[in-house]
Amino acid sequence: MALIEDYGLIGDMRTAALVSREGSIDWLCVPRFDSDAVFAALLGDESNGRWKVAPSCEVTASTRRYREGTLVLENEYETSTGTVKVTDCMAAEGPGPTVVRVVEGLRGTVEMRMDLAIRFGYGLTVPWVRSSDEGISAVAGPDALFLRTEAPLSSEGMTTVSDFEVGEGEVVPFTLTWQPSHKGQPVAIDGDWAVENTERRWAEWSTACDYDGEWRPEVVRSLITLKALTFEETGAICAAPTTSLPEALGGERNWDYRYCWLRDAALSIEALMLGGYTDEALAFGAWLQRATASHPSQAQILYGLGGERRLSEETLDWLPGYEGSSPVRIGNAASEQFQLDVFGELLDAADRFRSLSGKIDPVGWPRQIAALEHLKGVWREPDEGIWEVRGPRRHFTHSKIMVWVAFDRVIKAAEEFDVECDVEGLRFIRDEVHTDITTNAYDADRNTFTQYYGSEELDAATLLIPAMGFLPPDDARVIGTIEAIERELMTEDGFVLRYSTGSGRHGVDGLSGKEGAFLPCSFWLADALAMVGRRDEAVELFERLLGLCNDLGLISEEYDPATDRLIGNFPQAFTHLALINTASVLGGFKLLPRASAAPL
Repeated sequence: MALIEDYGLIGDMRTAALVSREGSIDWLCVPRFDSDAVFAALLGDESNGRWKVAPSCEVTASTRRYREGTLVLENEYETSTGTVKVTDCMAAEGPGPTVVRVVEGLRGTVEMRMDLAIRFGYGLTVPWVRSSDEGISAVAGPDALFLRTEAPLSSEGMTTVSDFEVGEGEVVPFTLTWQPSHKGQPVAIDGDWAVENTERRWAEWSTACDYDGEWRPEVVRSLITLKALTFEETGAICAAPTTSLPEALGGERNWDYRYCWLRDAALSIEALMLGGYTDEALAFGAWLQRATASHPSQAQILYGLGGERRLSEETLDWLPGYEGSSPVRIGNAASEQFQLDVFGELLDAADRFRSLSGKIDPVGWPRQIAALEHLKGVWREPDEGIWEVRGPRRHFTHSKIMVWVAFDRVIKAAEEFDVECDVEGLRFIRDEVHTDITTNAYDADRNTFTQYYGSEELDAATLLIPAMGFLPPDDARVIGTIEAIERELMTEDGFVLRYSTGSGRHGVDGLSGKEGAFLPCSFWLADALAMVGRRDEAVELFERLLGLCNDLGLISEEYDPATDRLIGNFPQAFTHLALINTASVLGGFKLLPRASAAPL
C-alpha cells in the first residue's frame, strides 16, 4: 500500500477519490463522501477494490502535478520505450459522480495495463458485471458503475483488465460513472471534454481568490482542497474524505472523518472570507443553521453532510486497516458525546458572519440567546472535550474557555448592534466563567494552564487562549503556557502533540499507545508565537510545517516523527484551515483577538 502522502485528491464536491503515485485509485465512496466505498484497497488490499491505470513495463521515472489552480491531476511515467501521461479528475458535470482517466502518449510507445476491481460495500461485495459495446456495467443492490472506453476489455477472475499500447499523440480515455442501479445506463460523457471542462471550472474558481499575501500558492491550494471537501448540495464541509487512516501506525486511534465538525466552523468561515468566497461562506452558514436547529440541549459537535444526527459507529471486520491499523470504523460515536465547546464554536462562527453581513441575523439571534440560556445551567458540568476522549468526562480547560467565548461573542454583538438582551447578566456569567478557569485550570507553580481542572497534564488547545481573546498575548500566563507546551508537548522535530497520551498505557483519551504530532496544534503554536512577539520563530515553524505537505500541497491530520511520515485522515480540512489561518496571521491579514472587551 502506498504511503499516505503519496496520494493525490480528485473530487467533484459530492465525493472524492485518492490516487496513488503508481496510478491506482485506492479509495472512492459514491455517491457521497460518507457513502460506502467501491474502492477500499486503502484499508485492505487490491482485492477490496481499486482502479489502476499505469505502464505494464518498468517505470524509470515519474512526476505528477495538478494543472495550475485546479483539481485535475497529471501523472507522467517514463519507460525505456517512451513516456505517457495519465490525467485524472472527477467530472465537474455529468449524469452522476464520474471519474475520468485519460491516457496520452507523449513519446515513443508505452505498453499500458488497466486493472479494475469494483467492490461495493467497503470492499466486501463483488458486483455482477456485464459487457457491452461501450464497456462494462457492474451492479450490486442499489449501486451501479458503468465503465466506458475504446480500449479492449477482458476479465481475469473477479477483475476487469485491459492491455493496450499508446503511441505518441494517441489518446485513450476511460470514464467510470455511478448511478442508482434502478435507473439503468447513464448518458455517456466524453473524457477529453470532461477534463477540459473540469479544468476550466476549477481555474475560474481559484483565480477569483482575493488572498494576495505571502504564501499565496500554499493558501490557494489549501482553499482548493477546502472547496473539494465541500458537499455542494448542502454547503457542509467534510473534515476528510477518508475513514480510519491511523493516528498511530498499527494502533487503534482510527476514526471516520467524513462528516462536518462544528469545531471547524469559525475557521472555515474565516478562510473562505479571506479568499473572497462569500457564497461558499454563506452556504456553510446556512448549513450550520439547519443542522443545529434543535433545542440547545441536543447540540452535537459533528453532523452528517446533510445535517444528519445519527452517525452510529461500527467496525468493518473484513478490512485489516491501513498497514494493519485496526479496527476500521465507519460512523462516529463522538456525535453522541457531551461537549461544551460546541456552543462557543457556534457563537464564534456567528460572530464571523456578523462581520461579513454587518447586521444581526433575525433568525439566528433568538437561537443564540437560547443557547446561552441553556449554557447557564450546564457550563459547570464536565464533558468529553475538543479531542473527543473515550475516557471519563472532565472539566477540560478548552471547553470552559469556549463557554467564555460563547458569552463573550453575544455580548460583543449586543453592544455593537444595540439589541435588547440582558447584557449585564451575561457579563456577570462571562466573568464568573473567566474566574473559574483562571482559578482551577492554572498551575501557578509551573506558570501554565493545564488540560483540565486539577491536572498536571498539558493540552495544546490552550494555545488558543490569546487567539480567542480570553487573555491578551502579553499576559504572563499566556507566555508561560506557550513555554510549557514547548518543553513538554513538542517532538524532537519541533512539532506539537495534542496532549500526553502516555507510553504503553491508557491516557486521558481512554486508548493505549501514542499518536503522532497533531499538525493543527503546530500551526496554533506558530500563531501564538507570532502574537507574543516571536515572529521569526513563528515563520520558521510555519515553513517547516509547509515542508510536510506532499508534492501536491496536501497535508494530513498528523505527522509521525519516528518514521517521517504523514498519518491520520487525508487530506484533512482542519489542517488546511489552520495553514490558511497561520499564513494570514503571519502576513497581517487577520486581526486578533476577537474579544468584546479587555479580559480580566
